[in-house]
Amino acid sequence: MDGALEVICLRHAESENVVAGISGALPDAPLTARGRVQATAMARALTPIEHVYASTAERARQTAEAITRTQGVAVTVMSGLGEVGIGGLEGTADPAARALTAAVLRAWVVDGDLEARVADGETGYAVVDRILEAFETIATAHRDGGAVAVVGHVASLTAGLSVLCGLGLAVWGAPLPHAVPFRVLLDGQGWHCVTWSGVSPGAGAPEGA
Repeated sequence: MDGALEVICLRHAESENVVAGISGALPDAPLTARGRVQATAMARALTPIEHVYASTAERARQTAEAITRTQGVAVTVMSGLGEVGIGGLEGTADPAARALTAAVLRAWVVDGDLEARVADGETGYAVVDRILEAFETIATAHRDGGAVAVVGHVASLTAGLSVLCGLGLAVWGAPLPHAVPFRVLLDGQGWHCVTWSGVSPGAGAPEGA
């Protein structure tokens, strides 16, 4: 690595699946009208970047496209940045499924139990591996450093970056809000989460969903 790489990460803007309380990866769920406003406002306030990477999900791509329209940079979609798959429970609006998903995410992030999964969905190992692979691919493409943006999802980014940056309990109870950027840095010392949803990583955070 010839220079530091700053990755401006964010969860996609508000989407229809979130408003409806539907669980799962849901790749076809679009942004709400409010989400489109959020994405535009975020893009206008975002510091200059060289490229955007986004999940293949519609809501992530729509959020990334707001950045491309504002900054005139290209977007690359990456399947590895997708949300956590929950198997047979995909698409359910049952509150019990959301509670189970939160419990499994806590097991991954706080307890380090990456064997856990929702129904017959992905294990923590599968999610973490694909997020880490995506970030390493991005790092390889930007060996000279610089600044890029990554648009992903709340559960998969939390699980992956918790491992990549060694966060664990420090970010539990601070779920990523919609379209609010946070900084991840790769330098000669490795990956560091500089900011996270208003919490200073390493300072600890209260437990929550």
